[in-house]
Amino acid sequence: MENQIRLKGKPKRLAMLDYGLFEVHAGPRTIGICGAVIETDAGEVILIDTGFPPKYAEDAEAATREDDLGSFGRVLSVTPDNMPGPQLAKLGLAKSDVTLMIQSHTHIDHIGDMAGYPHAPMLISADERALPRPLYWSGKQMMEWPDAIYHLISDDTEIGPDFEVLHCPGHAPGQLAFMIRLPETGWVLFTSDAISRASEIDEKFAGSWDDDLAIFHGARLMDLAAKRDALLIYGHSPEQWPDLKKAPAWFE
Repeated sequence: MENQIRLKGKPKRLAMLDYGLFEVHAGPRTIGICGAVIETDAGEVILIDTGFPPKYAEDAEAATREDDLGSFGRVLSVTPDNMPGPQLAKLGLAKSDVTLMIQSHTHIDHIGDMAGYPHAPMLISADERALPRPLYWSGKQMMEWPDAIYHLISDDTEIGPDFEVLHCPGHAPGQLAFMIRLPETGWVLFTSDAISRASEIDEKFAGSWDDDLAIFHGARLMDLAAKRDALLIYGHSPEQWPDLKKAPAWFE
């Protein structure tokens, strides 16, 4: 289903969720797996991404073998505490409090609990939702699309006051990034995997679904961040992640 969504309130605060640690063979580099929660001054709770599937918290080695993820890297730490429910609980929230779920894209480390919010509509790129199944990993496409009310976007979309969802295909066909303005922090750009780390810009986004599109949108996001003097939060930055403020702390 394709329809429009409009939030009632302005972003009040933002929390980054810790979904675990992963080592990418290339580099190698250790990356954090992250999601985000945005709360509006109207009491709305927006969840962005849900990390790895729960099987990785139960037995990461077995899950890695099943998905052939070892060809890309290895899980360093994904525990039950790194699942969305416990992460939300750090903020005093429950999964039932989520009023909108946003899927930045559908790779394995972002969609693990995608089906866990049947009460909440899901915002996702129309290009990503048009795929037969979520991307998952290495063509395996192990997950089905959940039964949900889908809000599909194909362009940059303001879904509420001071809340912009930016359509940035490149890393994935329907990659999204997010620009919000908070009362104290000001503008925040959460790039998700549209720019996973600062060095990806110099690396020309090699290995993306579409390198040229990734380069274009990466430059566009950096320009937008500079114009608004925005705090940049990357999708998987080895340098930023260790000291990045995470739940239960909020950016306000």
